[in-house]
Parts: sequence; C-alpha cells; structure tokens
Amino acid sequence: MSAAIPQFISVGKGDQARKIAVRHDQRSDLGVLWLSGFKSDMLGTKAEVIADWAKDKGLTCTRMDYSGHGESEGEFTEGTISKWLEEVLAVFTEYCKGPTIVIGSSMGGWMALLLAKALIERKTEVSGFLAGMVLIAPAPDFTEELMWKQEFTEEIKQEIMQTGRFERPSEYDDSPYIITRDLIEDGRRNLLLGGTVETGCKTIILQGQNDDSVPWDHALRIVEAMASDDVILTLIKDGDHRLSRPEDLQRLIKALEELVESNS
Repeated sequence: MSAAIPQFISVGKGDQARKIAVRHDQRSDLGVLWLSGFKSDMLGTKAEVIADWAKDKGLTCTRMDYSGHGESEGEFTEGTISKWLEEVLAVFTEYCKGPTIVIGSSMGGWMALLLAKALIERKTEVSGFLAGMVLIAPAPDFTEELMWKQEFTEEIKQEIMQTGRFERPSEYDDSPYIITRDLIEDGRRNLLLGGTVETGCKTIILQGQNDDSVPWDHALRIVEAMASDDVILTLIKDGDHRLSRPEDLQRLIKALEELVESNS
C-alpha cells in the first residue's frame, strides 16, 4: 500500500486503545523504520528525505506517529515512554517483516534502543529483525538525565510532583511542552544508561556538538553502554540538535547507505 495516505493500526485495549498512524511502502525485504523525536512527527524534513531516498533505492520504508503526535490519535499529555514503546513494537511487528534499519531521532533514539532490547527479549515473537541503526542526537533517559537532573529546578520538580505537570517552553514550537509526572515516573522504568545496552547490530550515531537539547557527551555515555556492539560515533562540531542542514542530511544518507551495503 502507498504511503501517500496513512494507514492506522489499533494499539492497546479498552480505554487505552488508540489508532496509530503509519505510512508504509513495501518494496523489498530490506527496509527502514523512522522513529521521530519528542513532539515531532513522521512528516518532518529528515523523515521525508529518508522516504525519498528509500524510494530511489527500492527499499521498504515505514514511518509512524506516536499517540498524541502528528496524525495519530490520543492526547500528547497522556503519553509515556512505555505507551510509545508499545506502539513502536506494534508497528514493527505488523510492518517490518524482514531485516530493518531503524533510524531514531532524539527521543526516537531512546525508542530505537528500547525496541532493540524488546526484540532481544521477544525474538521468537516477531519475524523482522534489526539490520542496523542510525541514531540522530539520541536521547535515551532524557526525562531523568537531561530534564530532571540537569534542567529542572527544585521549584519545577515540586510543581510537577504536586500538580502533575509543568509547561516547559519550547524553542521549536509556539506552544509549550507539557511535561507530566506520569512521563517522568514512567521514564524511570525505562532507563538504559545505568547498565549495558545491546542492539545486536551495527549502530551509527550522529551527534552535533552545538546541540542545546542533548549535550554531545550524552552520546559518549551511549557508546560506553554499548560495549559489545559495533558502534560508530560521528561528532559534528557545528551541528545543532535537529541536524537538518543539507550537509547533515548528506551524512544521514551516507550512514544509511553504509548500513545497506553491509546488508547486501
């Protein structure tokens, strides 16, 4: 089916059921799966560039929006890392039937690493498998390591715990990001950087050193945690968080082509 219009997959049961939007083009056994960042969607610059590249290469391409994001159902404020991971797993199981290169941007990098962990634990339950990863300014554990420990003052922490939410200004959106207590507390149940991270595949990390959202030394922690995996880290001295400049997109495509070559 063409990705010109989204398909919808139902995830969850009862009052937790939500329809998740997916754009999927089936072309080959080898495919790519795009995972967006926090409050981003599958129609952004990098996602569209990847979709066009996959079409040119004749590769299957799958994109999705988490609940409360883009074209999917649900309220953003009801989202948690566990709920979004459940959606990623459902989409991977339904659409990614063969070797799949996962591209995760910012929070999508956390989702990608959690997906890898889940696939290792549930390897008999799915037919698809990871053929590589490209992580763009990956932000695993960001709710705890970057927000709670580094960004939030004691007053903000108290507000979150007492009222259940905090309206965090965004440099990428006119409206604030609402950070909920559920998001923070659920994030703690999904932390990765305190132990060993395994993907079972080659991983390429692209990280800007001018990133104001995810410090570049966060990428070093990820590399250290992935002690048993084949990992390449590229630090882009003048790169920001989005890494959407023409030269950044070229690096992204080069990383994808390297992974495709290694699977040919």
